[in-house]
Amino acid sequence: MKRGEVYRTREKVAERGHKPGFYVVVSRTFIAQNDDVSTVICAPVYSEVLGLRSEVELGTEDGLPRDSAVRCDFLTLMFKKKLTQFVGTLSADKFRELNRALQYALELRTE
Repeated sequence: MKRGEVYRTREKVAERGHKPGFYVVVSRTFIAQNDDVSTVICAPVYSEVLGLRSEVELGTEDGLPRDSAVRCDFLTLMFKKKLTQFVGTLSADKFRELNRALQYALELRTE
């Protein structure tokens, strides 16, 4: 597991209306690959695109069934074992967009 990878949950998730969902790993790769750490921080993917600066639009070319958006305003801690179905890895361009969206969502300043 690495930062920028997209996974689908098989289990129903309460925050998703008790349905499975897609998530992008945003934890550092060191954490994501560390077997001693059972959780990672993820950004959920929603099928509704709002056009926010804190979103990254994804589509079928990214392995999703329809146009969707990663919502960086709603980061969540997930058990790695719940991320059961690997979907794909964000392209370099989408990875840069993810970093910008996270920076905006978390109000991180660059100096």
